Amino acid sequence: MFSILMICFREGLEAFLIIAIMAGVLRQAGRENMLTTLRLGVVASVLMSIILGIALVNHGMSPIWEGWLALVAAILVVSCTLHMLTHGKHMKREITDKLNLLIEKLGVYAYLSLFLFVVFMVGREGVETATMIASLATQDSANDLVIGGIIGVLCASAMALAWTKFGRKVNLSRFFQVSAVFMVIFSIQLVIYAFHEFSEAGALPLLDNSYWHMVSEPYGPDGKIGHWISYSLVIMPAIFMLGSWLKDRIAVTSPRAKA
Repeated sequence: MFSILMICFREGLEAFLIIAIMAGVLRQAGRENMLTTLRLGVVASVLMSIILGIALVNHGMSPIWEGWLALVAAILVVSCTLHMLTHGKHMKREITDKLNLLIEKLGVYAYLSLFLFVVFMVGREGVETATMIASLATQDSANDLVIGGIIGVLCASAMALAWTKFGRKVNLSRFFQVSAVFMVIFSIQLVIYAFHEFSEAGALPLLDNSYWHMVSEPYGPDGKIGHWISYSLVIMPAIFMLGSWLKDRIAVTSPRAKA
């Protein structure tokens, strides 16, 4: 459940921030009449993500399908983590610049462009989330998926609200760094899971699939080592966060900082 919670929290926060930035730009530009188009784009993105998630979960989870789904999810995890670490600081400026170009256009084209822009920006987060959750659907119960997803989305909305109200007081850069630790470990877990499922399906070329399926069993979600990998999803980000906090405290209290 914790993995689902963190995925929904991280991806949900990014989606909520994108929506908040867009709404702010439209209000500043005096284009409140386009907020309805923004809301319609968000609704379309959410529906698209839900439909994709249901389709992936109900596809029929054979080992080969689970392996490919886990591998695709791992690639998405790494790509979105790298994207936020490199572009997260400039997210507001990039969205503002692109949105200003759209709202300068006249007529129906401006509304259509805004709608498609929202669907792309928010829907991208939804597609990534749906794929990651679907890769975990066989590991967690339906109740865990629902509870973890709801808690993650609520936490994301609360933090996004805090960001809109308190601005610079919320250290989003530090949040993305801490969550990146979780996402990297999570991607490693997904790759191991994909390898295990491929070996079970006999799909690994040039390898003894039976042997490697047995060897990778302890590293799977239900194995002893797999359990410790799951524990590290909590432990390692916490250690990183504590170390960052101590580093900041030392920097603030050092004689050089006071000078």
